[in-house]
Amino acid sequence: MALFRLGASSENANFIRGEGVYLRPAEMRDYGPWAELRQASREFLAPWEPTWPPDDLTRSSFRRRLRRHQEELDRDEAYPFLLFQQGNDRLLGGLTLGQVRRGVAQAATLGYWMGAPHAGKGFMARAVRATAGFAFATLRLHRIEAACLPENTPSIRLLEGIGFRREGFARSYLRINGDWRDHLQFALIETDRILPRRNEGEP
Repeated sequence: MALFRLGASSENANFIRGEGVYLRPAEMRDYGPWAELRQASREFLAPWEPTWPPDDLTRSSFRRRLRRHQEELDRDEAYPFLLFQQGNDRLLGGLTLGQVRRGVAQAATLGYWMGAPHAGKGFMARAVRATAGFAFATLRLHRIEAACLPENTPSIRLLEGIGFRREGFARSYLRINGDWRDHLQFALIETDRILPRRNEGEP
């Protein structure tokens, strides 16, 4: 079962732990590895993400990001995490449960990014499985939604390999890399079976 508790430092927090990976909220000490990985992955990530602001990789921008993340956590609006490899604490990417809706919905939207050197090795699939457990057992959500570009075959394989079901097609859904793009829509609900890992090379 995934555990989570906000704390002043990651040393005082229970993380989301998966098979060979763990997730925790970003801290200021993560700035260097984060900026380095994002810069090294810029070309790899650009086709799948919104256009980066000119100051996106600066220390001041990262500090503002952390403040915004803490506010979202405090308000139960979003749960942003960095993803690390167990054993060596290497930063691999990031994952967010955002747009949390309570009341009759009890739902959130899943987003994630993987550093280029670590893509295609199964890390993100393990992270999403662990996060789904956290979302249903700890946050008491009923539904996790995700969307991806129709040509993003690795992401489609990842979601379907975990148990997300394709539910629809959204025209001009998100502005990605400067253009409004269509997206495929997926969802996983708490009564769905989370599929086990197939092999080490899964996306």
